[in-house]
Amino acid sequence: MKNLVEKVAELNAAFMKEAMAQVENGNKAAGTRARKVSLELEKAMKEFRKLSLEAAKK
Repeated sequence: MKNLVEKVAELNAAFMKEAMAQVENGNKAAGTRARKVSLELEKAMKEFRKLSLEAAKK
């Protein structure tokens, strides 16, 4: 679970970097990268939710 939390933190940092590049500089390619990372982040968050619920049951 710790590895998953670290992965989420890395993905969030990557998303913020790319999203800010799009917002501040109008970088369209950064927007594409941010959307791609957001999909990976969504998958990781769903996995976290699953593991968190399992841990709570123990």
